[in-house]
Amino acid sequence: MTTRRKILQIGTAASLIPLGLQAISQTNAQKTWPTQPLKIIVPFPPGGSSDAIARIIANSLGERLKATVIVENRTGANGSVGAGVVAASTDAHTMLLSDMGAVALAHVINKDLPYKATDLQGVTMLAYSPHMLVATPSLPANTLQELVALSKRRKINVASSGTGAPTHLAMAEIAIATGMQWQHVPYRGGAQSIADTAAGVTDVVMNGMLATLPLVQAGRLKVIGISKRTRMALVGNMPTIAEQGLPTFESGTYQGVAVASTMSRVAVEKLSAALISVIRSPDVRARLLQAGAEVMTSTPLETNQFLIAERKRWSGVIERAGKNIEGTT
Repeated sequence: MTTRRKILQIGTAASLIPLGLQAISQTNAQKTWPTQPLKIIVPFPPGGSSDAIARIIANSLGERLKATVIVENRTGANGSVGAGVVAASTDAHTMLLSDMGAVALAHVINKDLPYKATDLQGVTMLAYSPHMLVATPSLPANTLQELVALSKRRKINVASSGTGAPTHLAMAEIAIATGMQWQHVPYRGGAQSIADTAAGVTDVVMNGMLATLPLVQAGRLKVIGISKRTRMALVGNMPTIAEQGLPTFESGTYQGVAVASTMSRVAVEKLSAALISVIRSPDVRARLLQAGAEVMTSTPLETNQFLIAERKRWSGVIERAGKNIEGTT
């Protein structure tokens, strides 16, 4: 045997060993992960859309992965505090369940965050619920046209779940298109923003249907419009924003899960498969549909692509709004 052939054989055998060990290692990781309790970080206060979904799926996810699942609310900076906790985590057992639009926009709104956008990776989308534009019942406006007309006589205070949140930017887009006079009133999450609008502290709020619909059904808020292209029987066939003069308008709350970029591909894929199985289960799907949310799932790659697309779309809205992003002067 020539020296060249011996070298080639040795080299080939050596190259196969790491690949084999790597395959075994990945298989073992697939079997053993998770090795400790899982933590779902919700970056908003209890009572909002993300919190509701986290608590709906936690038990089923734990049963599927044979692990304890804990839901923890870490609020602040329109979700960026909680997102930062997950981005910095190294235990491979901490995930972020949030409005993925807020995750996408964090670095567009705040350039000084202590983590980079690339410190998080997508796992899967979970659900979509359209935004509801709702008003305190005593407000003398029942349609978008009436709301815009009223705003010319007095400024409308518009609540949102926070500065730079998708609900805030969706309202800014409506104001740009209609010439509505408004003043943004940011909150630290959707729950308090809808509660204060129901109480008449603010006039109007744009928020995800999942958290807003119960107050509408209780008569504590009235619907001005839905941000979906087509009407929904669930809310009494109320008109959409699109059919009230903004034919291309559509927005919504897209709940999903992200984890630290350091989490292994094997663990991410196992978590993604478990989440998709839970969210698609008939009982969970039925609960979400009754609350106005549609199940919406995706691969990790598709989830990352969604984040990129959202960042591009809403960056354009911010640029067009300019100095009026917090309301008109």
